[in-house]
Amino acid sequence: MLSNRTFLLVTTALAPAIWGTTYLTTTMLLPEDRPLLAATLRALPAGILLLMLCRRLPRGAWWWKSWVLGILNIGAFFALLFIAAYRLPGGVAAIMGGIQPLIIALLASRVLHERLTGRVVVAGATGLFGVCLIVLQAQARLDAIGLMAAIGGTLSMASGIVLTKKWGQPESPLTTTAWQLIAGGLSLLILMIVIEGLPVVPLTPPNIIGYAYLSVIGTAFAYVMWFRGIARLAASTTAFLGLLSPVVAILLGWIIAEEDLAPMQIAGIIIVLGSICAAITSRTATADVLR
Repeated sequence: MLSNRTFLLVTTALAPAIWGTTYLTTTMLLPEDRPLLAATLRALPAGILLLMLCRRLPRGAWWWKSWVLGILNIGAFFALLFIAAYRLPGGVAAIMGGIQPLIIALLASRVLHERLTGRVVVAGATGLFGVCLIVLQAQARLDAIGLMAAIGGTLSMASGIVLTKKWGQPESPLTTTAWQLIAGGLSLLILMIVIEGLPVVPLTPPNIIGYAYLSVIGTAFAYVMWFRGIARLAASTTAFLGLLSPVVAILLGWIIAEEDLAPMQIAGIIIVLGSICAAITSRTATADVLR
């Protein structure tokens, strides 16, 4: 029988594993050149669905806190994520998030006073090395704007994770997730109208399936699991679990999209998985649930 911590790790890990399907879904099912439309339709319907379930609005300072977290974790992150997904091949966009554990570990040590151990630093550097092996072996042209968007999305989410941990959650993960998704989704809606405009071409059945999957499974469900994990795990622990996203993305690109997977990429995947195991079994990490 799984321990409480193991169960929490597994359920939290579901989120980045599901997010690893975003890039393949975007390239195979969504209309071309509409990253802000994709981001908006992923966030706003999911937020409305969750709000209908919880039926609770923010109170006091949580109006502006939800907006700030909604921008960092949802609005800015989703916009940059889809720009990267449209401009980069396969799992490369997700792989750029490989530096995120080190960024979060550093921010958490400063803001949350979490212990920055040598094991965490080594695991983070090893994980980054693993994703570099995957990127360097990718047989595709890397777009500069796409790379910048991927890095920007990583920084946005890293800041959001640390701030979410610092401020805590005044309600259940389902409720606070709803607040953030609506705040981020409304911001994206305004940005989409100004930059891209409303869609003029009707959505096709594959488009609708893709948006529905990303909104209900990839956002509503995944983010509830993610914020539930953030509430009880160290920020650096959730950051390392996030490395599952590029692993899933590159494997799906190989299995479904028939992208090349070189031996060095396989080695990179093994190294990344090893770094995750090292980080989540560290002495600091195993005390997460006790806090």
